[in-house]
Amino acid sequence: MQIDSQRKELTTLSEINVTPFVDVMLVLLIIFMVTAPMMLQGIDVNLPKAESKPIEIKEEELILTIAGGNKIFLNKQLISLDKLGPKLKELIQYRGNKDLYLKADQKIPYGFVIKVMAEAKKSGVERLGMITEEEKEVDSPVRK
Repeated sequence: MQIDSQRKELTTLSEINVTPFVDVMLVLLIIFMVTAPMMLQGIDVNLPKAESKPIEIKEEELILTIAGGNKIFLNKQLISLDKLGPKLKELIQYRGNKDLYLKADQKIPYGFVIKVMAEAKKSGVERLGMITEEEKEVDSPVRK
């Protein structure tokens, strides 16, 4: 009897199967696309419209937001009017610039906004900037 002289050699597969890798990456991409809009945090405020130039912000600025129901937020943290002054004084004394930016809903009573501004000035704020939305021009017919 003759023994089969043809041997089958076992070799290792040197190619990488990328299909599972691509599947995982596509799932992660979908997850990030769905969750990215949820990552944007902030307080929704109906800002008044005004014609102004954009402000260049160099470092993390202090932003004071007055939302509906006279709720006051200091950098997205809810704070009461009576605690606003001491908190601002504490934050401003260690900062290089003593600027504060104010976002107020246009339906908030003017008197309340002035109270908040006065409290900010008493706490040591040197410059107070008002944040508005850009006013969009409406095409109007030109009279000739």
